[in-house]
Amino acid sequence: MSTTDTAALLDDAAARIADISRADLQTMLRRAALMLRNSGSIAFEDDMEEALRDLSGEFGKTRNDTIRFIVREWMETNTYLPVHQLDEDGDVDGSA
Repeated sequence: MSTTDTAALLDDAAARIADISRADLQTMLRRAALMLRNSGSIAFEDDMEEALRDLSGEFGKTRNDTIRFIVREWMETNTYLPVHQLDEDGDVDGSA
């Protein structure tokens, strides 16, 4: 079952909580807990966590979005991903 399916089931159950059986609710909550437990969170040392918190605040992004940004930048810089650059003479569709 996908994350979206589980989230939709939980949302539906919350909307009609009086109609959901205790056993069905337990099953849905256990699935959600299992998915969260296996979500693959990355834990860093304290100094790195502090730096990530600071950067996240500066960027106005979540911790995970900041990590994605850093990894993408590193991969582009080290040519693991193609770099998306704007031409100096190219059109920018009204924004720079």
